[in-house]
Amino acid sequence: MSLATPPAMLVIADASIEDMAAIQQIYAHHVLYGVASFEETPPSRDEMQERRNKVLAAGLPWLVARLDGHVVGYCYATPYRPRPAYRYTVEDSVYIAEGLQGHGIGKALLSSLIARCEQGPWRQMLAVIGNAQGNAGSLALHSKLGFSSVGTLSGVGFKFGGWLDTHIMQRTLGEGSHTLPVTDVRPE
Repeated sequence: MSLATPPAMLVIADASIEDMAAIQQIYAHHVLYGVASFEETPPSRDEMQERRNKVLAAGLPWLVARLDGHVVGYCYATPYRPRPAYRYTVEDSVYIAEGLQGHGIGKALLSSLIARCEQGPWRQMLAVIGNAQGNAGSLALHSKLGFSSVGTLSGVGFKFGGWLDTHIMQRTLGEGSHTLPVTDVRPE
């Protein structure tokens, strides 16, 4: 798919069950040929659907970007870690269809994800960016949307015969840690 349609025609929406085949294909490409994801075997469509179900069960958004009716990217937030003290912190994931990076799709998706998460009780969003050495696009995207670098984990992944770093970026959601939470979120 070429990007002939102006970016203004991009539609960001909640992902549906019908979107999962396209989402699985986008992610499979990143797993098989990229190092942003440290998975080595692409999950099945059913596994991707189960992941979506868990995100939605946690009250978090899973979004898609559609261009001319085609899914060209997706993003979601997950609880950062299962221990109760982390319950106000989420981690984002953003994946764009191969060949369509750099056209504003990621920015539209992540901006929408941030806005949606700010409507909930969450106060911090983290980005754990795989292949920190070669993922300038993701680093720039997160930086443009208010994330700050907080550290690099060196050589924590091994894929395609080489060691990979992850870089962690963080962004405040809403009032962040300046006030106490209004509602309590307890993981199951």
